[in-house]
Amino acid sequence: MSPDPATVHEENEVPMTDEAPMAMQARLAPVAATRDLLPARQLKTLAERGSFAVDDSTGDKMIAALEGVVDALQARWNALQKVGEVPAMSKSPAGQFVSRHMAETARDAQGLLTQLQAARDEFPTYVEAIKLAKKNYKEREHSSRETFERIHRTAGDQG
Repeated sequence: MSPDPATVHEENEVPMTDEAPMAMQARLAPVAATRDLLPARQLKTLAERGSFAVDDSTGDKMIAALEGVVDALQARWNALQKVGEVPAMSKSPAGQFVSRHMAETARDAQGLLTQLQAARDEFPTYVEAIKLAKKNYKEREHSSRETFERIHRTAGDQG
């Protein structure tokens, strides 16, 4: 007797449920689109336009914090990858489905691993933005100093 076709699933096949089309669409969503939504590029654009400035001390602390997070992620990356592996569960169809689903959701467009990877990839852009913002701050400080000196000279000449 052959098994019921409705209950037999291939290894990577998504069982057909009401939520299957949405789950499939979420899995197929490009990661690049998710990355474009991260604010690092926006912050860099603001810095490039001169709309974002930060003093050296604060900028250095921000950069050190970001680099600390990247270093921590890098040091733990192999352990974090295990979240995306299929966990051992029962051999029942339900156990196998849940097991695969857990691993797939860790790696899908909104998954923990996907988001951590996107953050790790974006942090250098944050660092670039902060470096530009530090430069902006120095330029503004220099410009302000020149303006105040000019006002002071003008006031001194007048009186």
